[in-house]
Amino acid sequence: MDRNTITWSGPMPAITTPFTAKDEVDHEGLAANIQRLISAGATGVLAAGCTGEFWALRPDERRAIYATTRQAAGTEGTAIVGAAGITPRDVISGMEDAAEAGADGVLVLPPYFVHLSRAEIVAHFRAISDAAPLPVVLYNIPGNAGNALTPEIVDELADLENVVAIKESSGDWLNFHRTLTLTRDRIRVFCGPSSTIGVPAMLAGCDGLVDCFPNIWTDLLDIWSMVQRGDTEAAWQVQARARDLTDLFVSGGRTLYPATKAAMDYLGLPGGGLPRAPLQPTEGKALAELHAGLDRILATGQNCA
Repeated sequence: MDRNTITWSGPMPAITTPFTAKDEVDHEGLAANIQRLISAGATGVLAAGCTGEFWALRPDERRAIYATTRQAAGTEGTAIVGAAGITPRDVISGMEDAAEAGADGVLVLPPYFVHLSRAEIVAHFRAISDAAPLPVVLYNIPGNAGNALTPEIVDELADLENVVAIKESSGDWLNFHRTLTLTRDRIRVFCGPSSTIGVPAMLAGCDGLVDCFPNIWTDLLDIWSMVQRGDTEAAWQVQARARDLTDLFVSGGRTLYPATKAAMDYLGLPGGGLPRAPLQPTEGKALAELHAGLDRILATGQNCA
């Protein structure tokens, strides 16, 4: 397998996992959010990743989320699901569940918590690739995982049999661009933080965009088509507002995933609800400021640059 084995491209949001007041997965809300995003122009979705609070999900919950995601994405949408784990055994188990549910691909982090050498990271992914029943999407998010998939490591991993793509979410432009330059001849490169660097990533030739912000603002999906048709001025305007959203969601005592869900609830969108502990709901002054910021940034015609 390589980048030509798949046809995935364009905007593919990382979706939330909604939980009910009883701390159960809200599959109805999950499906409704996926269908809404596909209808708004998403080419697919990534479920049970960081935005989907994968670390808080039991194996049986992940399996059920895989199935709901596949069904809700339908024949028109690509369904990629997270199969994170510290050991190859755990990742392979998740991949097998994903294949059984009919997912198109699996998103795989490097092992987290334990600090690894380059050789250990490569060995981990080689074991996963050798056993993979589905195409593998590498996931670089060193701020969360602890172990970075550097451009040089990705260059080596791109030659593994079942690795077809990477979600590059370091947030570091130089790291993203070097990864793109070294590997795009073999694997597809998706820009993770498209809310901050999506437009330059597209102009540099990335294959698609992955971000949590389309969950609350589907206009962000449009920057892909804007750049494709050459309307870069409009794309830059959307990018500027998306950067404002990013700043809003991670300031004033707010953290990204609870703030995303709180914003979805405020806007009356499916897929929000409560985060799962240790995350806590956005409340009080932080919530009031979130609402005010959303009103300002998302107001029609508002100049938020």
